[in-house]
Amino acid sequence: MKKKLILFVCLFFVSIFMSFSVKVFAFPSSSNILLNGIDVSEWQGNIDFEAVKASGIDTVYIKSSEGDNYIDPYFMSHYNNAKNNGFNIGFYHFLTASSVSDANAQAKFFASVINGLSCDCKLAMDFEIFNDLSIQEINDISLEFLSTVEELTGKEVVIYSDAYNARNTFNDELASRYPIWVADYGVSEPENGNWSTWEGFQYTNQGLISGISGYVDRDYFSSDILLSDKSSIDVPNSTSPIVNTDYVIVKYGNTLSQIALEYNTSYQYLAKVNNISNPNLIYIGERIYIPSIDNSDLHDTSHMLYIVKRGNTLSQISRLYDVSIVSIADLNHIINPNLIFAGQILRIPVIN
Repeated sequence: MKKKLILFVCLFFVSIFMSFSVKVFAFPSSSNILLNGIDVSEWQGNIDFEAVKASGIDTVYIKSSEGDNYIDPYFMSHYNNAKNNGFNIGFYHFLTASSVSDANAQAKFFASVINGLSCDCKLAMDFEIFNDLSIQEINDISLEFLSTVEELTGKEVVIYSDAYNARNTFNDELASRYPIWVADYGVSEPENGNWSTWEGFQYTNQGLISGISGYVDRDYFSSDILLSDKSSIDVPNSTSPIVNTDYVIVKYGNTLSQIALEYNTSYQYLAKVNNISNPNLIYIGERIYIPSIDNSDLHDTSHMLYIVKRGNTLSQISRLYDVSIVSIADLNHIINPNLIFAGQILRIPVIN
């Protein structure tokens, strides 16, 4: 009986401790006003933003760029369509820097990509792959990137991080200067380390929304994520990157097939990258996005470029260059290897 009593007392205090621990580490939104959101990139492909809006989503973060020379191929299409449908829009950059100087260069690239555009939400740093960097290096790189983006754009910024790194990697200095958009799945409230509140909470990466094929990240955003100044981004003395996009303004009598023929591509591919559900229906004044080669790719010796011709398959191209279908698909973020289009620009890995 005495042993049972001791065991009961021990279990009682353990349960009290566990309950206390949850209360210590769970942290709330910075505001009682919450926005329903998603974040998207090329992985979602074409998006019907009108349908997304009708499903109750009001805020969307769009991937603009990665590293110091890669622009998400769907960035402008996603931006234009989200803007036309009245979303709160945010931009995020996937940071791959391995030094402070890299971070500075990537901040400048990010600022140049979004220069001249308008957004409603704080600019986000997505830094999640650290390789062999020390914790101090990670924090120094983050601080350089965030402070440079702030200085160049005049806009507020936010850190995107999973809950583990928010607790164990990013330090008090960053937490005191910048808010957090935290990813923590399967919980009603995220767990926290250095932040007392969150401005973004990504609660699943397997959301299903009308207008999007496949999974999409789902988020709650505090109203504090919204910028105090929503004017267009104006980066002083900015040199815009050589973007891998051109545009054609539709004129009277134009058809998508005609435009595709002029630019040596296919109307199916133009419809895909421009989120056009009916290729036979385009409008005078509409801006059609035309993929083109980014000059920075011409100097990258890790891959070569190939423009898909009519009748090409990924299997043919892989045999031509003696590389695997998987390696081409991975490098180009191709979800369905059986679906490529005339005019599409592929990066082909160079085997040394």
